Amino acid sequence: MPEVDRLMRKAVGDGVFPGAVLLVGRGENVLFRSAYGVANRFTGEPMTPDTVFDLASLTKPLATTLAVMRLHQQGRLDVGQLLASVLPAFKGSDKGGVTIAQLLSHTSGLPDYRPFYLELAAWPVSDRKNVLRARLMQEPLLCAPGERMLYSDLDFMILEWVVENVSGRRLDRFVAEEVHAPLGAADALFFIDLNLSRPAGRFAATEQCPWRGRLIEAEVHDENAHALGGVAGHAGLFGTAEGVHRALSELLNAYHREEGGRLFDCRTVHRFFQRVPGTDKALGFDMPAPVAPSCGRFFPSTGIGHLGFTGTSFWVYVEQSVSVILLTNRVHPDRANIAIRSFRPVIHDAVMEAVGPRAHTAAQ
Repeated sequence: MPEVDRLMRKAVGDGVFPGAVLLVGRGENVLFRSAYGVANRFTGEPMTPDTVFDLASLTKPLATTLAVMRLHQQGRLDVGQLLASVLPAFKGSDKGGVTIAQLLSHTSGLPDYRPFYLELAAWPVSDRKNVLRARLMQEPLLCAPGERMLYSDLDFMILEWVVENVSGRRLDRFVAEEVHAPLGAADALFFIDLNLSRPAGRFAATEQCPWRGRLIEAEVHDENAHALGGVAGHAGLFGTAEGVHRALSELLNAYHREEGGRLFDCRTVHRFFQRVPGTDKALGFDMPAPVAPSCGRFFPSTGIGHLGFTGTSFWVYVEQSVSVILLTNRVHPDRANIAIRSFRPVIHDAVMEAVGPRAHTAAQ
């Protein structure tokens, strides 16, 4: 992929990001994987194909959604259930009638973001999750459930609570034991508990954080997740490009095979990959926007993907089993750098041109 390689090198030179790993797969096969630039500008540590990234909001599809999928498949949770039937604390509230599917598709009516960390930081670590959940119960809806789509971290904070209540296990432990470890990705997709020692490995640095007063590396960048100790439903997952590829390969195998994959059955994956009418969302996943999609020109409307604030993303051309995983540290050392927004569609177009007409003809 000479043009893809050239564009990635140029992006580093142009300051789109300090470093990146790009992996292109077809099913379980890796067609292309290469590292570019540096993981840390201050030390000059080079990026490698095995560098671990703060995946940011890729936590939503690759941890929380996969946990919900497992519980749904096991018959322990249904996406049509009302929130109040799963979490009795919401009975009688304006959120009691929100469905699990509406949380997954960001159509619950909840706001997009709240800086809970400013309050949580004043509480002992052991109390913070309960304080957060009290605030989530009190947070009023901006509109009626199902009325419109508004991408919301709060949706996935509540879904973390749902997973933990139904499974009886903390989110990071449930998804590790039920999904990541069985896929052989326990060392390639994981949460970092800030109450434990730093794990070994090469990590991409993120921001020189003004709130924490230090460079963030091997600890979650998202402030709300950080205040919660590193494990949250909306952010906190770390991983390598290979780890992301393993998870996506399992979903694709399950989607295309009547007998399903190793962990997920065909029916479950088809259900979660369906577009929610009037949105650019599936259940827990993004789908290409109708105007200027971040995945470029060649992904059809049935594609699934997600973006992460730190500069991470994946997009999957489901019918052709092609996955494009772009992990960068674009917020290092400052989140003000948003050049990746214009670069993403360019690199995805170049990748799809390179992998041949089999991959992109159907989208034209």
